[in-house]
Amino acid sequence: MDLATAGKRIYIGRLAGTSVFDPLGDRVGAVHDVVVAFRLKSAANVIGFVVEVGPRKRVFLPLTRVTSIEAGSVITTGLLNMRSFKQRPIETLVLSELFDRVVTMNDGTGQARIVDVAMERRRPRDWVISKLHVQRQRATALGFSRRGETLTVSVDEISGLLKTDSNQSATALIQHTEDMRPADLADFIHDLPRERQIAVAQQLPDARLADVLEELGDDDRVAIVTALEAKRAADVLDVMQPDDAADLVSELPDAQAQTLLALMEPEEAADVRRLLVYEESTAGSLMTTEPIILGPDATVAQMLAAARREDIPTSLATVAFIVRPPEETPTGQYLGMVHIQRALREPPQTLLGTILDHDIEAASPDDHVATVTRLLATYNLTVFPVVDEDGHLLGAVSVDDVLDELLPEDWRDFDDEVTDRMMARSIDG
Repeated sequence: MDLATAGKRIYIGRLAGTSVFDPLGDRVGAVHDVVVAFRLKSAANVIGFVVEVGPRKRVFLPLTRVTSIEAGSVITTGLLNMRSFKQRPIETLVLSELFDRVVTMNDGTGQARIVDVAMERRRPRDWVISKLHVQRQRATALGFSRRGETLTVSVDEISGLLKTDSNQSATALIQHTEDMRPADLADFIHDLPRERQIAVAQQLPDARLADVLEELGDDDRVAIVTALEAKRAADVLDVMQPDDAADLVSELPDAQAQTLLALMEPEEAADVRRLLVYEESTAGSLMTTEPIILGPDATVAQMLAAARREDIPTSLATVAFIVRPPEETPTGQYLGMVHIQRALREPPQTLLGTILDHDIEAASPDDHVATVTRLLATYNLTVFPVVDEDGHLLGAVSVDDVLDELLPEDWRDFDDEVTDRMMARSIDG
């Protein structure tokens, strides 16, 4: 359906993700959100778009620099300020903040939930919020939760549009993020107001939320976990990689941490407790206890099947660690590793014990992150084994965990200019 419908009315839910092009037809990004400003006794003016121009990079595109909004495209004048978008107090983000908001019908028929918002052109480069597509909320004994008919109303037919609600749903917002990678969704959530972060988190499936929490900074994920019901929080921790779960638990107040550990599955909680004993910034504190671990009699076919599992992060899928029984950490004697590239060159029935790499020294759990970084760089690996003094495999440290440890805590807030300055200082030094 053409975005520019009769009367130049555009529903913003359909506009999200639309490609943005310069006058020469080169794509410069995609619409991430629409920025509006509400004013007393006047319509809400659309003042511009938040445009995603690269991974974790969003900039503001003023409406004055938009020459055309057509089906599947937004055309700009070619002038795009690459400074990262920062929302001002007078601004409202339509997708992030208005979708799912519950408003009151002025005709006395009850409440309704916003499922889409329309912007309408009054004059060239002058757009206002004109219509809301809403779904009636039917009263139940527990509150307004049953879904009713949908209808389109004018903004002046409802009240409470700007009233924030900590219980605001995030159903429509989540629908627009289904195709995002966990890291991109984490970045999206990081930019939301706190109450919207929590609303989104509460409605994400456990596995999806676990992936997002692994990518968020400490402040955001602690706030989210603290806001969740304790049993739900424990279920999410069960799904997370043990090292990420341990990092998160270590940031919580002790009483809350112990409560969640008691509610977790015993095996998962045991892995987290084992990681919590290690000093910060050591291999032991950074390692996961669930890399790919196989015995010497396992075959190449079994290794490749293990690497294909959805729950194995990419960084861990490049190597299998070969051990004597037991194969759960802490394992029996560590024998060596098999690189996936070597495995791909062998017949499927080849025994892993016959193609071991014995030459790479393992890290100790007490080794500092600087030592682990040197070992990863020396051997060009994405994951490195950690063994105890008796040669038992305790886990593995992946390169993404090392980067998270080395980067500043607020690295997600850096814009390109700051990053460039950091890189320049690093090169000069």
